[in-house]
Amino acid sequence: MVKYILKRLLMLIPVILGVTFIVFTIMYMTPGDPAQMMLGEKAPEAAVEALREEMGLNDPFLVQYFRFVGNAARGNFGRSYISKREVSIEIINRFPATLQLATFGVLIAVIIGIPVGIISATRQYSIFDSVSMFFALLGVSMPNFWQGLMLILIFAVSLRWLPSSGYGSFQHIILPALTLGTSAAAIITRMTRSSMLEVIRQDYIRTARAKGVAENKVILKHALKNALIPIITVVGLQFGYLLGGAVLTETVFSWPGIGRLLVEAIRQKDTPMVQACVVFIAVTFSIVNLAVDILYAFVDPRIKSQYK
Repeated sequence: MVKYILKRLLMLIPVILGVTFIVFTIMYMTPGDPAQMMLGEKAPEAAVEALREEMGLNDPFLVQYFRFVGNAARGNFGRSYISKREVSIEIINRFPATLQLATFGVLIAVIIGIPVGIISATRQYSIFDSVSMFFALLGVSMPNFWQGLMLILIFAVSLRWLPSSGYGSFQHIILPALTLGTSAAAIITRMTRSSMLEVIRQDYIRTARAKGVAENKVILKHALKNALIPIITVVGLQFGYLLGGAVLTETVFSWPGIGRLLVEAIRQKDTPMVQACVVFIAVTFSIVNLAVDILYAFVDPRIKSQYK
């Protein structure tokens, strides 16, 4: 198990290098001069050129890229062109809000998605199955920004039960968490139903029922446990996606997370902030995937034996 974890951690290196190269190339080719943006449009050309030289923007592409990689390896992502603060500090300050929103969103998704998927699978082609699959398809198809706006209109504008935006109290997190959770719940519901349908048709399930095992025990202990691998995969992917910053949802609800920070940095061509945010998202997503792979071993003993 330890060797496997170390191997996966080493595999993060080429992934991060590839991500940084792609993002650096895109930001390098994007129109706009960071030095001009920092000094303003009316700044003298000599001052702009001096700042470009100081920042190393006149160096060749590869020189700039390897300078960025070397600094990033030491944890130094530079300073924001806009706020003048350390980029790493900005991200660390924003991450707790994103983690809080992602955790609540995934909890809502799991609480809704897994039970509904199990019931739909055990009552295939029933009215409950048809209605739940309709809403699951609706949830997958519905854009998050539109759903967020509808929730704001209903619960914040019309009913005035909840705040429309902001951060700080439990009430502020309800609407954005519902927006993310219901969307993720639709995906988890469909995967749970599909995985459960495949398992409950197996011979050992029929044998358990023939032996007189209670139906609840058959479903929860035998069927669900063997159907968990794809469900855990989907939940892990959704959690990793949300930790990367739910860009549209954070923007709609003015949530001070990494997704909103990234959008603002892209709009202002704040190259150090964009690069640091993307690297952080890539590392976070890879760590979540590693945790999911390790969790497989505790769910399925066959996978644990392969690690040995």
